[in-house]
Order: sequence, then structure tokens, then C-alpha cells
Amino acid sequence: MQYLIGFVIALFIALTGVGAGTVTVPVLVLFLGVPAPIAVGIGLMFATAVKLILVPAQIMRRNVAWRTLGFMLMGGIPGVIIGSLFLKHLVNAGSQNLMNALLGTILVTTAAYQIFVSFRPHNSMAHKRDRTPLLSWLMFPVGAEVGFSSAGAGALGSAALLSLTPLLPAQVVGTDIAFGFVVSLIGSGAHWFSHASNPELLIHLITGGVAGSIVGTLVSTRVPRRPLRFALWVWLLILGGQFLFNSYTAWAIPHKQTVSLSQPAHRS
Repeated sequence: MQYLIGFVIALFIALTGVGAGTVTVPVLVLFLGVPAPIAVGIGLMFATAVKLILVPAQIMRRNVAWRTLGFMLMGGIPGVIIGSLFLKHLVNAGSQNLMNALLGTILVTTAAYQIFVSFRPHNSMAHKRDRTPLLSWLMFPVGAEVGFSSAGAGALGSAALLSLTPLLPAQVVGTDIAFGFVVSLIGSGAHWFSHASNPELLIHLITGGVAGSIVGTLVSTRVPRRPLRFALWVWLLILGGQFLFNSYTAWAIPHKQTVSLSQPAHRS
């Protein structure tokens, strides 16, 4: 099962450019019962390993816009460090339920935005202004989100590239994969020293992910990305809703019990 999860997630990364942290964490938490802090660390390490395979292929195809990548990393690197420190603070405070609520909110917001964008008409590349320097500012919160939840590098990074740069779709995917690799590498290092991990699970995911990366790279030029991305966002919207429901349930039941215990008993 763990090998299959790694294979499918890596396949989606290769085909769409998104899915590493965004998919890995909710799957590990909801389906395998992995605690959220450990799932975030594993998600970042898994994303690093998979994208280490994908990045050379994108470089060989000349799909990485290096100037654009530099602007993204100027904001993304400090952001991922701050996001990792924030997660460490929540773990030390024992705020597991708050973490689940924040993860659910991130998933729902990201998925809903991407679904909305999917129905918007696409502007012609010839009339698109180059506002690449703005990426330095926008990638700071994206990097912080990656450090906290391991999600956002592929989803929000690609959305920013499509909106602010005249890059071709293939260059958007390649540049965003390279950006995700760097911030995941830095974030995974911070999580490795800050939280407990599960090396056996990580190895199983990476083993399946290597095969998924190879298969996805070979067929990526023949598979349409847009329908796959849309299906991915719908599924993540459902998973994010499940996170929020679980968080509310975990908060509501103890709260009701506290209220009932505080009420005086009525004598008949």
C-alpha cells in the first residue's frame, strides 16, 4: 500500500507539476494514521527525493527559467524556514487539533482557488506582462505554507507563474518543480532535526515514487495536464473538508462534556 501511494503521488507530480506535499500529508494522516507533524516532515522529504529525479529531466528539456527561479527562491527560502519554526512551536505547545484545522483550511482554500481558476478563460501569452520581480514577495507566504504543511509549492507556485510571467506551460511546470525541490530540501532538513520521523515509511514511499517519477516523465508529453489537475483539486477539496470535520469533532465532543459536567444536577 505504501509503495502504491508513493508511485501514484510521484506520477501526478511528473504529469501535473503538483501533488507532492499537497497530496502526501492528507493521505498519510487520513488513511495511514500518521501524526500530522511526522506527516509534514515525510511529505517534504518525499517531495525532495521525487523532485531530485524530476529536476534533471526538466533541465535537460530546458524547461527551467533560471531568472524566474531566482526571484522565487528569494522569498521562498526564508518563508519555508519560518513556516517550519511555526510548526515546531505548535508541536511543542501540543496543539494537534489546531494543526489539523489549519491543514484543512490550507487544503480547502488552495483547492477551491484552483478549481475557480480552472474555469477562468486563459489569456494569450502574447499580451501577458512580465511581472516576475513580484514573485519574490508572493513566494514568501508560499514558502511559509510549505514549511508548515508541506503543501503549496506546486499548486500556488504554478498559479503565480501563470499569472505573473509569460512562460510557456512546460516552463511553468519545470520552473515550479525546481522551486519545489529547493524549498522542500531546506524544509525537510529543518523537520528532520526538529521532529520525530518514520524512516521505514519514507523509504517505502520513495521506492514507489522513483518508479512513478520515471513512468510519469516518459508519458508526460502525451497526457493532458488540465483534466488531471482538476480531478486532483476536487479530491483535495474533499480531503480538506475531512480534516476540518475531524478537527471540529475533536473539539466539540470534549467541549460538550465539559459543559454538561459544569451544569448542576436537577433534583426531581
